[in-house]
Amino acid sequence: MLPSASAASTRNGPRPDVPREAAAPRHVPDYTMQGFTLQRFGADGRLRVQLQGTQMRHYPDTDTLEIDGVTIRALSPDGSVTRATARRALSNGDGSEVQLLGGAQIVREAVGDSQQIEFEGEFLHAFLNTERVRSHLPVHLRQGTNDLRVGGIDYDNLTRTAK
Repeated sequence: MLPSASAASTRNGPRPDVPREAAAPRHVPDYTMQGFTLQRFGADGRLRVQLQGTQMRHYPDTDTLEIDGVTIRALSPDGSVTRATARRALSNGDGSEVQLLGGAQIVREAVGDSQQIEFEGEFLHAFLNTERVRSHLPVHLRQGTNDLRVGGIDYDNLTRTAK
């Protein structure tokens, strides 16, 4: 006996995928690290940047890192060393920009004829690829015998000028 037309029309089977609206990305870390040290090396095998912290969280929706108890040590090709510390830091995914928050300090050690320069403030924005430091908040700046307190700063290490 053949199935009736009404029985054939009630078969169950998989339905075609219906396009769904993509869920908005949530700002939730996809991984964390505690008590860590990360190192980045140049193509020549030399250490370029060392990053330490008590805890780090990576957020995939913004490709940012949030780091507690951060210490950064960067070595330039000319041999100069820059150290930075803060209670907290926010970094973009490739590490070219770091916002230091709370008790922020950046020290670029003396090399050759350049003097050591030190920045302190509650907020310092470091641009590592272009060697700039900016802040819209008060900054204490020390270089040699100069000791300045400024309402904000835009410092360019390549030209050694501050605004």
